[in-house]
Amino acid sequence: MGTPANVRWLGYITGVAALGGFLFGYDTAVIAGAIGALRDHFGLTPVQEGQAGASAIWGCLPGALAAGFVADRFGRKRMLLTCGVLYAGSGIWSALAPTFPSFLAARFGGGLAIGISSMVCPTYIAEIAPERRRGVLGTLFQLGIVLGIFLVFFVDQQIQALGDVEWNTSTGWRWMLGSESIPAVLFLVLLGWVPESPRWLALRGQVAAAEAALRRVATADEARCELGQILAAGADEPAPFSAVFAPVLRRPLAIAVGLAILSQASGINAIMYYAPEVFRAAGASTDAAFESAVWVGAVNLAFTLVALAAIDRLGRRPLLLLGAAVQTIALAFVGASFGTASAGAGTLVAVLVYVAAFAVAMGPIPWVLISEIFPGPVRGRAVAIGVGTIWAACLVVAQSFPVLKDRLGPGATFWIYAACSALSLAFVFVLVPETRGRRLEEIAASWSRR
Repeated sequence: MGTPANVRWLGYITGVAALGGFLFGYDTAVIAGAIGALRDHFGLTPVQEGQAGASAIWGCLPGALAAGFVADRFGRKRMLLTCGVLYAGSGIWSALAPTFPSFLAARFGGGLAIGISSMVCPTYIAEIAPERRRGVLGTLFQLGIVLGIFLVFFVDQQIQALGDVEWNTSTGWRWMLGSESIPAVLFLVLLGWVPESPRWLALRGQVAAAEAALRRVATADEARCELGQILAAGADEPAPFSAVFAPVLRRPLAIAVGLAILSQASGINAIMYYAPEVFRAAGASTDAAFESAVWVGAVNLAFTLVALAAIDRLGRRPLLLLGAAVQTIALAFVGASFGTASAGAGTLVAVLVYVAAFAVAMGPIPWVLISEIFPGPVRGRAVAIGVGTIWAACLVVAQSFPVLKDRLGPGATFWIYAACSALSLAFVFVLVPETRGRRLEEIAASWSRR
């Protein structure tokens, strides 16, 4: 679609939006390397350790829910700029926090940015990408997330190696958290050349501006055709919030909420936020635990690239079914490995298989599906509900993992995650349709036909 110049410009726009995903991943996972030193520095109990691990997520939920309304009112680009400011400010404040409550407040600010970007970035990409590239371009957001996670695991490892336990307890964790401000400033600079979403402009009645934005990523004829289809679908008629719960949208809303809950209930953030702690529980030394965390990030990145190549070729539904099946088996092996002779290396292998399966399917695809299954007039608010549900489920996992690990043991905890993965396999099989290669307006119309 479009000329080479159009394609390059589309790549730049979606690349910048994906950088919002990078900051999302960096901010959420930076706590993994810092949590042990943070616990010792402030003398945290298991409950407080859970609060520290989930501290950013407390901001994600209100950030995601509010972003739908605010982005529909003020536009996608302004919300992305707000994210950049919040990311930079949170990184600096977290690094300087003198008390545990101050640290929680700083992380809450970063959580607001994560929540906003998790709603706005996929929506923006879905609204500007041509339908035959929407899957791969939407997956760039997840690629940004896993790049952020991989890099921050590596950064945490390098900072941890700079000093002894005492230095890390007093200072090292502050360097880890403060490093986030560097990519946040870069994000703000690059946003200066990013246009507003053409579908949002059409929604606000700015038809000429919407066509101009479309012509940056398509030819003049393609832009006029696309704009005509947007307007014909009613994108220029804003709908009330109650329209999200209309009978015709019950199935897409159920898909969005169900995938949101089940993608997190498999325990992915027990790995991403507490990776070194998980491997220590399996018998690894501190250095080996940090090295294992880097392997987690590398596998997450590698298999997200697999998803990038496969999502528009194989489709959303087949990947979800395959991924859910593999991660169920892998999590069962993780649960079984604790307390056995295979703990350590065996646990690492099983965790890596689970992360690979998640990165191919349940990691990227819910973000893509949630952003593409709703009609334009309610898309921002409906996506906010789906993304808000993701963060509510993520909060439960991150907050509960240290307590479950302490009371039930790590083995039983991962058996619970395996059962949730099995449930996600059944959910996808029964409810989730294929959306590959279909225009957003065509997908929205299909719910009425059903």
